[in-house]
Amino acid sequence: MEWIVLALVVAAVAYAIKIYNDLVRNRQMVEEGWSGIDVQLKRRADLIPNLMETVKGYMSHERETLESVTNARAAVQGAQNASPEQRAQAEGMLSAALGRLFAVAEAYPDLKANTTFLEFQDALQTVEDEIQMSRRYYNGAVRNLNVAVESFPSNIVAGLFKFLKAEYFELENEADRAVPDVKFT
Repeated sequence: MEWIVLALVVAAVAYAIKIYNDLVRNRQMVEEGWSGIDVQLKRRADLIPNLMETVKGYMSHERETLESVTNARAAVQGAQNASPEQRAQAEGMLSAALGRLFAVAEAYPDLKANTTFLEFQDALQTVEDEIQMSRRYYNGAVRNLNVAVESFPSNIVAGLFKFLKAEYFELENEADRAVPDVKFT
């Protein structure tokens, strides 16, 4: 009888250790995912000043558009250590400002033909794709951690060792989530 009780206690402790290690692994994956997002966002922020210098010569009278990109980039840099929600909001503003910049650039044929501008535009598109992939990885890791933190019996171990749910990196603007309306006329 004592051996059975001892075996059950050892099994329970081993299972608790496994749950703890799974929680640690999930938390590390969330941190790795956030790091990936951070790297891609930094790459984008580093491309913007060079893009702006290229554009300024062509779009000198589009001051409001240029200033909105500059201000949005400054807000992103100010949110470096912010929560995922705050960071996503700042990044959304920058994405919107860049979208307006590229829309205005359509009115400048010389700018659209400039190889430096085209290279920066391609580089930014590549970075945007990388950000999207990093965000998906991060949000998947957050989902796994949050499920483990809330599910029984891992929620007991998570509570004992103060594992907390993580925040998703989501778009704040509903318009950014909407499917574009494509019309052929």
